[in-house]
Amino acid sequence: MIDLCTLGTGGSMPMPDRALSSLYVRVNGRLLLVDCGEGTQTGVRRAGWGFVNVDAILITHFHADHCGGLPGFLLSIAKTPRTEPIHLYGPVGLRQVVSGLCVVCPPMPYPMILHELHGGETFSAIGLTITCFSLNHGVPCLGYRFELPRAAAFDPEKARALKVPLPLWRLLQQGEAVDVDGRRVEPSQVTGEPRRGLSFLFATDTRPVPALVEQGRDVDMMILEGMYGDEAKRPQALKNRHMLFEEAAGMARNAGARALTLTHFSPSLEEPEAYLPNAQAVFPDTVCASDGLCMTLRYQGR
Repeated sequence: MIDLCTLGTGGSMPMPDRALSSLYVRVNGRLLLVDCGEGTQTGVRRAGWGFVNVDAILITHFHADHCGGLPGFLLSIAKTPRTEPIHLYGPVGLRQVVSGLCVVCPPMPYPMILHELHGGETFSAIGLTITCFSLNHGVPCLGYRFELPRAAAFDPEKARALKVPLPLWRLLQQGEAVDVDGRRVEPSQVTGEPRRGLSFLFATDTRPVPALVEQGRDVDMMILEGMYGDEAKRPQALKNRHMLFEEAAGMARNAGARALTLTHFSPSLEEPEAYLPNAQAVFPDTVCASDGLCMTLRYQGR
């Protein structure tokens, strides 16, 4: 399963009850962070997920509401026993931005490995396969698709037919080949059809683009910006390259996503839920995130 927590759901500037953009992701006890706006480290403490197991930080782009909390977050990790490397990913310019932000930080007790992305690259972290793609925000900006594969189900009948002793089943289930009376039995010989894994997409600060639909195809959840709630804000959305609620819902509908969570709300949206019907009219399975909202994606079926 994949645990998600929207640590910060605000855009542009923090509000009393709304920190800036940040999403925490947990798989099997390992953590990664997507964006790190002001208030992120406070949100982590409220969620109770901790800092020591953060293996990767992904930045969508270099506006302050998405990366301004990075120095404090890195310092919070430095207060833990962690000495393993942390990988930071982001658009070209990441090295310059991290170097500038970390002027206020002492040397860290762990290495930081920086990866500058152009869009289209695929990499791995905490067991997830992650694909980045370009958005339309006026500055280099990336969205990310996350996939957690699921192994094919173990078939006991196939194992019995191959006369595999019961004590060796566990090794096959773990993906290891075994020897049976001089024969090599591969895991693929005792499994059934491939099973659907889990996937989600995170993208903020963009106008609607085809990549949202292409990369969001059939995901369990899309987490998209809902900067503006209604049609009256379309001029601002066009000028600032953001999306309306109904536009984000259209992306989820066209992608065939299973659910949509809206985040990154304008400070002018005091109650985002008041505009939720505008999105649900297009894509019914839509909710508005709030700071500290935790969600779990679970495998379906056996």
